[in-house]
Amino acid sequence: MDLERMQALLMALQEARFAGLRSVSYDGKTVTYGSDAELAAAVRDLEGRIASASATPRRRRWGTVATKGL
Repeated sequence: MDLERMQALLMALQEARFAGLRSVSYDGKTVTYGSDAELAAAVRDLEGRIASASATPRRRRWGTVATKGL
């Protein structure tokens, strides 16, 4: 799933949650969550996926450190 699609789905999930709904329709499909906790878990999972997909790779720096042992 591409980043734009995940962001659109996240927006749909958040709008449903803030409106107090447990059903979300997206791309012609309807998903009904059993509770707000399940919907919140879906939002957290999707936020994590978006964060990992949009994160830039970390750069590592290596170096040498020396002391005189004083």
